[in-house]
Amino acid sequence: METMKQADRNALAALPIVILVGLGMALAGGQGGAVAFGVPLYALAVGLAFLIQWLAFIPAYLLQTEKFFDLTGSLTYMIVTILAALLGPVLDGRSILLATLVVVWAARLGTFLYRRVQKAGMDARFDDLKPSLARFLLTWTLQGLWVAFTLAAALAAITTSVRKGLGAFALVGALIWALGFAFEVIADDQKRRFKADPANKGRFIQSGLWSRSRHPNYFGEIVLWVGVAVIALPVLQGWQWITLLSPLFVTLLLTRISGVPMLEARADERWGGQEDYEDYKTRTPVLIPRL
Repeated sequence: METMKQADRNALAALPIVILVGLGMALAGGQGGAVAFGVPLYALAVGLAFLIQWLAFIPAYLLQTEKFFDLTGSLTYMIVTILAALLGPVLDGRSILLATLVVVWAARLGTFLYRRVQKAGMDARFDDLKPSLARFLLTWTLQGLWVAFTLAAALAAITTSVRKGLGAFALVGALIWALGFAFEVIADDQKRRFKADPANKGRFIQSGLWSRSRHPNYFGEIVLWVGVAVIALPVLQGWQWITLLSPLFVTLLLTRISGVPMLEARADERWGGQEDYEDYKTRTPVLIPRL
């Protein structure tokens, strides 16, 4: 009981820190950018990302459900990006390209995750979080920060007053994005098909891209955001360069906090000690696929 109370206190202490970090990103990314309603458009977009999470948190907490958490995150990416593009100074080729890539990725991933949680009926990650107002609110607030940081470079490029024609950076970035997107989609589909086969019940996947990496979907997601940053790079200026930390943030979050560590711990708990699983871990890289 005392441990839970301490966790609640920690969550309450973390909330203003998360918000301040988001505010810092909003101020940096908004430098030299368009203004809407007297406020930097970039800052408005970041604020909207948080606001959507807090509004969605209310029914989620009252109903004690996490079923639309991932879907809300994906819709936030789409809403924020589209509004930023429409309210931006000029809807040029780079803005259209970036907005399209973000919307395509968010729509695909949001649909996939929503169907998965609906089929499973629950998401075990939230079992200990939902009863606690502080920790559940922090989780939704962190999703707002996730959206803001992940979108940072794209939003800066869409809202900046600097405009340049599409060139080599756009082409290379689009190709990198396509590679990462393909990796993520194929990996997710391979795992979905594997789990759908009753013969694989209780087993772990080690075929297809999963024979090359233990987390190929995460590798794909990191790569596609690198592609987005490359496309955005030519029009960034001043403090906006900080937004290039976007793919680094995605990498740190997926490999050190919420993604790989949680799944690796869960897999070790389930299959640890089994000869085939230990052999799979030995020969298969955690993230970057072996050729």
